[in-house]
Amino acid sequence: MYKKTVLKNGLRVISHNMPQRQTVSLGIWFGVGGRYESKNNKGIAHFLEHMVFKGSKKYSNRQIKESLEGVGGNLNGFTSEEMTCYLVKIPAQYLKLALDVLSDMAINPLLKPQDIEKERTVIAEEIRMYKDMPAHLVQDRLDELMWPNHPLGLNIAGTEESVSRITKADISNFKNYYYTPANIVVAACGNLKHEKLVEASKSIFNGSAQDKDLSFKEIVISQDKPQVSLFSKDTEQTHVSIGFHSLKRGSPDRHVLGLLNVILGANMSSRLFNEVREKRGLVYAISSFVRRFHDAGAFTIHAGTDNKKFIEVIKVIITELNKIKKSKPTSSELKRAKEYYIGQLTIELEDTLDHMIWIGESTMALDKTYTYGQILDQIKKINLDDILRISDKIFKNQNINLAVVGQGVDRSKKNIQEIFKLD
Repeated sequence: MYKKTVLKNGLRVISHNMPQRQTVSLGIWFGVGGRYESKNNKGIAHFLEHMVFKGSKKYSNRQIKESLEGVGGNLNGFTSEEMTCYLVKIPAQYLKLALDVLSDMAINPLLKPQDIEKERTVIAEEIRMYKDMPAHLVQDRLDELMWPNHPLGLNIAGTEESVSRITKADISNFKNYYYTPANIVVAACGNLKHEKLVEASKSIFNGSAQDKDLSFKEIVISQDKPQVSLFSKDTEQTHVSIGFHSLKRGSPDRHVLGLLNVILGANMSSRLFNEVREKRGLVYAISSFVRRFHDAGAFTIHAGTDNKKFIEVIKVIITELNKIKKSKPTSSELKRAKEYYIGQLTIELEDTLDHMIWIGESTMALDKTYTYGQILDQIKKINLDDILRISDKIFKNQNINLAVVGQGVDRSKKNIQEIFKLD
């Protein structure tokens, strides 16, 4: 069972004791990410994430790495649209050390001007790198289509222009505003005692409760027709991403959507993989995936194919979407999808790091964490009609967005528009 404690200042501590493990994974989560930004400071949450590794009041840049890696730990961090996390997986006896280092680098980063300028250059290179990768570029183009004039439609790292404008004062003010106890979750899984984690967290995160507006710009979906973004680039392959507005993170149908994703494109036995790669040989890789946010979501299909075959790939994908809208999957198909979905969850929750990310993200985003047993009960109740209902809800003609990156694709707009006939 998960244990959760909420301190007087609002800080949440959640843990799962896994006594059979010899490791522990710790994450310090902050309820802020890319969608809390504006066009002017886009990328600041990601910039701050980079900066905390450069040194803190107690630990230099080198000491941060050596203190944890020197005892076998793996240190990392990431920024998403709605949260930021600093994490470490380490032998269980070093949990206190991990908490001390992670907390100090996150709460007390030095933010030296020379480090900021150096990291500004590094981030600019990161942005250029992803622009040179068509698989990433096509996703950025799709996001712009789906969420125009909104932070969700912009890359987490920002643009070279926005990153160039961010100052030390901007970063410091951003950190001070969002990195406060009521906006923090400390999550840990492994061989640990919850009470000791709470006591250590209480002495470290001892700031007072603060009443702040931590809201973000809400999503308003106004799309009423198919949208297309074609970007010509000299590439060996043409990359296609098709996106549909979908279910938000806390939707009661989230597991129905998860099973629909498995049936369509989440693995090598899925319909899209079988039809587009195995039967027709049009691609090396094709997949679908689900993205969930507080008030929005996306169902996305991505494929890379020969520059001359991408129109055919799009046609086959649309045909498969029409099929799953019109008729239920078979009972055996749904059974296999459930077994895969449950199996992947089982594998994930065996690892202390994946399990920590599971409970940390859920606590930060929903302020609740479902047990393995509760999820199994929810999945067992899903039937064929549920899959058909969600397919029909999402795969509508007016809800389709298509981004294509490849050689000379801008000459194919008319041909592409004729394909969009989702019944």
